[in-house]
Parts: sequence; structure tokens; C-alpha cells
Amino acid sequence: MVFFSIVIPLFNKANHVENTIKSILSQTFIDYEIIVINDGSTDNSEALIRNFNDNRIQIYSQKNQGVSAARNLGIEKSKGKLIAFMDADDYWFPDHLQELANLYYDFPNCGIYCSRHKIRISKKHFQIPVYNGIDQSFRGIVSDYFFSNKPFRITWTSSLAIPKEILQKFGGFTPNVTNGQDLELWTKIGIKHSVALTNKITAIYNNNIPDSLAKRYVNSMKLMDFEQFKQSEKENPSLKIFLDLYRIEYGLRYYIFGNKGKANFYLKDVDQQNISLKVQLLLKIPAVFLRSFLKLKNALKRFGFDFSIYN
Repeated sequence: MVFFSIVIPLFNKANHVENTIKSILSQTFIDYEIIVINDGSTDNSEALIRNFNDNRIQIYSQKNQGVSAARNLGIEKSKGKLIAFMDADDYWFPDHLQELANLYYDFPNCGIYCSRHKIRISKKHFQIPVYNGIDQSFRGIVSDYFFSNKPFRITWTSSLAIPKEILQKFGGFTPNVTNGQDLELWTKIGIKHSVALTNKITAIYNNNIPDSLAKRYVNSMKLMDFEQFKQSEKENPSLKIFLDLYRIEYGLRYYIFGNKGKANFYLKDVDQQNISLKVQLLLKIPAVFLRSFLKLKNALKRFGFDFSIYN
């Protein structure tokens, strides 16, 4: 058994995947396998990976079924104790796996192990995520995961590892969810298990790539079912506040793109005290103006200015 299985869903990432694979092969911790699931790519992404001469790399192909199905197949094929996920356009520093391994050895009974990361928002500009109630030097088990999991999420997919048995226990990713499938699974695990966090930045999330899965047009997405968390939200106020942020995010996005029915569907379950004055004002502005505002926001991001309108 290897220590880490690194699962990479691959769909048309020829411009980025070589740097991603190189960053994995440069790890100081070498007890791992790389499982690439080619999810119906139509470019030469797979061929570029096959150019790497390393027997730890395994490639499986399937017709395009989406990132959830690709990750689930990677989990099924894996032989590692811990599953580390990596998107094909992200990057690890050489100590990434070693830091996660150390975290596992020091806190062996957690459900999720997270490294810190930075976010590339433009070619030359980065954001450093911050978390409620956690300073930059903290390393250990997060005392209130859902409280601290904002304004940025501790559990970013390309900077965490999870015991395989935990992923199997929760059934992996929901295949028909096309956006927020990682949020859904990390929430399920976070309700039942502790989350550990390092104090070192070991990864880069490339959030300046136009075709990133996170930026697909919201009306074409299938989102997670919040109803599954209703009972847990009653028992955990931090969870309710956390999930209301995403109800607001989805509701506002649907409103911006003219789908008031879907917007109301998500906003109706939000506690009024969790809707900021900013969001209340935005919901009174005609959607056409908000679409222009969103374009301006995205344009400013190219120059290193990024901000959230959801909290």
C-alpha cells in the first residue's frame, strides 16, 4: 500500500497539466501514486502526461461524465491510505505531501487534513486566504470548522488529503452535482469528523484560468441539495451560518442571470439575520446592472483587485 494516492480529473488542460505533473514529481515525500482520470478530453492532455517516464503514473479514460464521476473512479482505483486531490491546472510546492503526512502522523484521527494555499487571481497577483478565529501560525485541529471555514474555505480541494476509508464511508462525490460537489462532500465529512490544518502554504490555486470548472455559467449547473443538512443545521449554528452563505451565493447568482424562481428557491431558507445589508441592496438592483457590475469585477481581477459580494 502506498501512503498517498493523488487523484487528478483531466479534461482539456493541455496548457497547464505538464506544470501540474512536474510539481507532483518534485515532491520531497515520494511514497505516492498518481491516478489520472481522462474525462473525455479532446485535446492532447493525456499525451502530454504519457511523456512523463514515471511508473507511479496511472492513466484511465472514460467518456465525459464530469469531475465527480472522474474523482470517484480515481478513488475506486486508488491503493493509498490517504487520497490527495489535485486539479490539472493547480500547483504544489515540493513540501506539500510531506506537510500533509506530518499532519496525519500528529493528528491521526481526523477526517480531513488541509494545507494552506495561496490563490493566483491574475498573472502577478495572489491572495492569501484567512480564516475566522485562526491566525497564520496555527497548526492543529480546527476547533469550530464551520465557523472558521470563512471568509475563505479551509478545505480547498487541491490542498487537502482524506483517508480512503472516510471517502468510502460517505460514498465519494455526488455524480449528478456539477458545481459545489466538493463543498457538499467536505460538509458531510466536517459534520462528523475533525479537520486538521497546517501553518504552511504549500499549494497554488490558479483562479485566473478562464475555463476553470468553478466559473461555468450558473444556469447550466446542478447544485447540491441543501435539504440533507437541515437537521444538522438545527444542531450546529455555525453550520447554518456557513451554508446560508452558499444559499445566498447561489440565489444571488441566479438573480443576476435572470432566474428569479431559482434565486427565491435558495434565498427562502436563509435566516434573515444572515443576509447582509449589501446583499439586500444588491437584490433590489435590476439584474442587467448587476451583470455589468460582475463584468467590471472580473476585469478588475486581472489587475489584482478581487473582492466578494456575498459576505
